[in-house]
Amino acid sequence: MKNLVWVVVGIFGAACLGGIALNRGETINAFWFIAAAAGIYAVAYRLYAGWIVATVLSADPTRATPALRLNDGRDYVPTHRWITFGHHFAAIAGAGPLVGPVLAAQFGYLPGTLWLLVGSVLGGCVQDMVILWGSTRRDGRTLGQMARDELGPVAGAAALVGTLLIMVLIVAVLGLVVVNAMKHSPWGTFTVAMTIPIAILVGIYMRVLRPGRVLEGSLIGLVLLLAATVGGGWVAESPTLAPLFDYDGPALALAVIGYGFVAAILPVWLLLAPRDYISTFIKLGAILLLAFAVIILRPDMHMPAVTRFVDGTGPVVAGHIYPFLFITIACGAVSGFHALISSGTTPKLIASEADLRLVGYGSMVMESFVGIMALIAACVLDPGVYFAINSAPGVVGATPEQAVATISSWGFPVTVETMTALAKEMGETTLMHRTGGAPSLAVGMAHIFAGAFGQGLIALWYHFAIMFEALFILTAVDAGTRVGRFMLQDLLGNIYRPLGNTGSYVSTVICSALFVGAWGYFLYVGVIDPNGGINILWPLFGISNQMLAAIALAIATTILVKQGKLRFAWVTGLPMAFLAVTTTVAAWQKLFSADPRVGFIAGADTMAAKLEAGTLSAAQAAAAPQLIFNQRLDAGLTVFFILVLWVTIIEMVRISLRHTQGKSVPPLSEAPYVAMDQLTPRMAGED
Repeated sequence: MKNLVWVVVGIFGAACLGGIALNRGETINAFWFIAAAAGIYAVAYRLYAGWIVATVLSADPTRATPALRLNDGRDYVPTHRWITFGHHFAAIAGAGPLVGPVLAAQFGYLPGTLWLLVGSVLGGCVQDMVILWGSTRRDGRTLGQMARDELGPVAGAAALVGTLLIMVLIVAVLGLVVVNAMKHSPWGTFTVAMTIPIAILVGIYMRVLRPGRVLEGSLIGLVLLLAATVGGGWVAESPTLAPLFDYDGPALALAVIGYGFVAAILPVWLLLAPRDYISTFIKLGAILLLAFAVIILRPDMHMPAVTRFVDGTGPVVAGHIYPFLFITIACGAVSGFHALISSGTTPKLIASEADLRLVGYGSMVMESFVGIMALIAACVLDPGVYFAINSAPGVVGATPEQAVATISSWGFPVTVETMTALAKEMGETTLMHRTGGAPSLAVGMAHIFAGAFGQGLIALWYHFAIMFEALFILTAVDAGTRVGRFMLQDLLGNIYRPLGNTGSYVSTVICSALFVGAWGYFLYVGVIDPNGGINILWPLFGISNQMLAAIALAIATTILVKQGKLRFAWVTGLPMAFLAVTTTVAAWQKLFSADPRVGFIAGADTMAAKLEAGTLSAAQAAAAPQLIFNQRLDAGLTVFFILVLWVTIIEMVRISLRHTQGKSVPPLSEAPYVAMDQLTPRMAGED
């Protein structure tokens, strides 16, 4: 009977997905996307993930985890499975599942939906869970340490340096999304700015004023966040206050850079921890509320299933659907960044190997669902409105009249009057050229919320969505900066030992400044890019992030082979092979495409020729040298990332072959078995 239930669930999910894939000639209801996702996630979690845990990983609930064996009350703390789940989801959920699917909507709703579902259950969820298992079996070692132990020093060193540079790009792109969401938006800027003192107040309240009163602190934080969202409307309408929160892109970029530095050096309990804690409620609450609104409203998807831009001429992200759909969606389906979390704080919290499926696979399922909801919010918009918001002035024209004429010529009619009325409805001065995905996602969410809960509050819903996105992203900015600082300290400590001392305030300040300066450079150049920045930085971010996922899966495959489970190596080997080929093809096109919107080198050469010919405006000419240098730097980084990826894969193949031939290889670094019943500490979160 139990098997029959799962067969029915599987048939239901397949039928819904089939309806989405085969529907042509008429609009389709957004409800079916939620139904298809729910059915596929349920079957994959119950059957595929369950089989991997039991058969491939041989998870052993009787085996003591490092949280139990090494419990120090600080880093290693056995924690209740649902609290660990919440921590892991909060740590992995950044801008990727929100922004990537929105940008990929330019190809239509069908390609993104298929990759979000298939890529996550067969690739992203598997990666997160297997790396979490591998790190848990190795005393919570990091991905770089696991690469060095299992593959040797060459792959280990390449993984360490490559991971650090990838972190730089990840944080830069996250910052760019925030800047584009707040640009010339006093309401949005005020609301986001207020989250910082609110988080500090909650941190002081729960640590100093009322220690242990978590519920009180949580309620205070939530009430103040909602008050800041409402108060932003009053600020935006005030002729005195509005100019104080109305900034252009470069000014906001400097503010985000300064915030990242301060967040990295402040005590974790003062800003980072309370912000993460509060944002988890907002993240999960907003996504579940959005899903509920879609179910009761059942809006139609206005974006076509497949658009003309699969040919590579897309205004939002340049490049053909393969490989750039997969690079653009990134975190919503597979994310290498997750491997850093699965081998970072989370394995030090896992109280039992029985929790691996919920925490590793389940958290990524939830992130994929966030991606599905973001895709729905983008595709319920009128396509002309979607492209007007997401297309840069360098692509469609600088004036509203030029932009709407260009977009209408593509077959997606839109008018200046429509965009002006929409901006006024949302409490904004303009929504044209608001690239980065976040503003269009907020507009889509606002329309769904307003349709389900009342049109009179649509501007409030829009800025609630902006705050929701900013909390998602800033959580990853400050956490990513702190993690990057730790990685830089580890690296520089090999050169000058005092810089490796994470307890030293001088080392903390120096390494934080170096890391923030690195991602701040890419952020600032992206902001001044006339093509919107996102067209350059997001593909490079996606390529590097997916390469990191392939590296993580290569490490996992090596571990399985060395454990004598060669017959199961396809579980991690197949998604690794797909990601390795896809990212290599994407990198090749970014390096050598003759299209200046796709190729880094072609883009740099084209801009250099225009600068020499004097055809650029004064503002463009001033920014051109930086943009030219940056595109060539991006090309160099792309070459480096390819080398890191294939060095790791070649080492994986070499060691796997040597192991199957009975030759010597680096020994498994798995910690010795210790029975659970020998250790009985209390779990964090239990009374």
